Amino acid sequence: MDIFLQQIINGLVQGSVYALVALGYTMVYGILGLINFAHGEVVMVGAMVALAVLQALLAAAFSPVLAVLLSLMVAVSACMVLGYGIERIAYRPLRNAPRLAPLITAIGVSIVLQNLAMMIWGREYHPFPMPFTNELHAVGGAIITSVQIAIVFIALLMMVSLMLLVHRTRLGRAMRAVAENPSAAMLMGVDTNRVISATFMLGSALAAVAGFMVSANYGIVHYYMGFMLGLKAFTAAVLGGIGNLRGAMLGGVVLGLIESLGAGYIGDITGGFFGSNYQDVFAFCVLIAVLVLRPSGLLGERVAERA
Repeated sequence: MDIFLQQIINGLVQGSVYALVALGYTMVYGILGLINFAHGEVVMVGAMVALAVLQALLAAAFSPVLAVLLSLMVAVSACMVLGYGIERIAYRPLRNAPRLAPLITAIGVSIVLQNLAMMIWGREYHPFPMPFTNELHAVGGAIITSVQIAIVFIALLMMVSLMLLVHRTRLGRAMRAVAENPSAAMLMGVDTNRVISATFMLGSALAAVAGFMVSANYGIVHYYMGFMLGLKAFTAAVLGGIGNLRGAMLGGVVLGLIESLGAGYIGDITGGFFGSNYQDVFAFCVLIAVLVLRPSGLLGERVAERA
């Protein structure tokens, strides 16, 4: 029972991160119909920038609270600028191109960002400083750290804030209008370019926070860290119903739980043949199952093909 509860806690923590990153995928897809495969690298850039700023501030004897807040703010700002640049330079010129062209461009942007990060920060793993004492808390026989508690609550707060922004603000109404019909929205006076740029920037801000969370939880940062995380978050978006914000949140949490429970029990199920290091397999098995059985996802709507 203790192992089961521990895996549930681990899954909720991991799923919260997947949900934040998946929101970036699903927001862009909902408006442009584009899979931004460079989004995982935006997570990585956010983590790298946060690491550099946090190290500099701690070396300058800033208070830990101020150092964490400033590093997170700088990382979010840097990723928002990066997201705007990616949309403006790489995707906007291809907005009316065949669907394959933006997809290939997204993969190219991902490779470029990985190599730039490798050139700037190097190939090695970087330890992420922890300015606070990461206390352990017992919950029914399981253990959860202060950082993990913060990850779950911050992720929940950001997801609720995003839903309020989309459904209660003028920008949110414009985003929903562009997602429904870009041409009609433009005729109604909506600046579609501004809305699309804002969507990329919002998704990139969430990615920066997710990068900070992952780095704080595992204590390391690496130039390749965004690749697998991005693929899993994309799987979560597809699982929940890509283009659906609630679906991205649900898909992230469900995928985190599946992965964590699978990693915890795969050794017992297979008699020790497979270990927890095979946990990545579960994410891609889920992706294949969803694409085969329900391509629209858990909360996605089935859309009939038009002749």
